[in-house]
Formats: sequence, structure tokens, C-alpha cells
Amino acid sequence: MRLKSRLAFSNNPHMTPTLDCTFQLTFFFMLTLNFSSDVQSELIRLPVSEVAKPAEGSSPTRVTIQTLASGQVLFGGDQMEAAALRGSLRQERDMLMHAAGRDITEATVVVRADRNAPVGKVQEVMRICQDSGFTKFVLRARLDPGKYGGTAP
Repeated sequence: MRLKSRLAFSNNPHMTPTLDCTFQLTFFFMLTLNFSSDVQSELIRLPVSEVAKPAEGSSPTRVTIQTLASGQVLFGGDQMEAAALRGSLRQERDMLMHAAGRDITEATVVVRADRNAPVGKVQEVMRICQDSGFTKFVLRARLDPGKYGGTAP
């Protein structure tokens, strides 16, 4: 009696390891995402302050502007001179007022300036914001590590 040789090929791969790896990667990336409402840049080293504390309450509308040590400004993912900020802020204001239907006087401008940024540049950024109709400002700083158990920058 002759036996037939059968070659058994399976067209259905085992998917459990692939799915397990996919779920683990997804979970890892969800844990490492920064869900902060402030867009932060690694280029900014905030100054240390003894009186820094979290802002009370939260504004529904926040506009974050960052000033680098060189005096350049980061806004909306673009690096620019402070004078070029005027046009971008006007677009942001118009978008908030018309597209989102928000009151511009309720918007809060979050100013994140590097500890080595020229003070005059930070003042210029705030003046440009005021000229564009923004009136509420929050200055970001890090809590002094010697006070209240804060963390060093």
C-alpha cells in the first residue's frame, strides 16, 4: 500500500502575536503623549520663580506664544521675528472671532519666554498682542526648587 505524501500549507497565519504587539505599542504611545493644552518647545528653558503657581481656572481659549533666547518667536509651529507675529495674530484673532464665534476679550495669551530671552522682546510680543486685541496674559515660569517642593528646570 502506497501512502500519499501530503504537503500541509496553511494560509491562515497566527495573528495573536501581531495583535498583541500592536496593542502594546498603541498603549505605550498613548501613555507618552503630552495632552497639555500648552504647546511646549524643547528650545524654551523657563525662568525660575519663587512665586510661580498654576493659573487658577482655565480659559476656554488659549493662545500660546514662545520667545526664544535669540529673540525669535515661536507661534503656531513657525519660528519668526517678533514683527512678523502681527499678521499671524490677526489671522488667529479673526479665526477665533468669526469661525469659532468666541469673544476675543476672553482669550488668554500664554507667554512662554526663555530665561535668557531679552526682556524688551517679551514686552514687544505683548505689545503686538495688545495691538491685535488680546488683553489677558499669563507668564509661564518654573517654581523655585527650594520653595514649596518644586522641580528644577
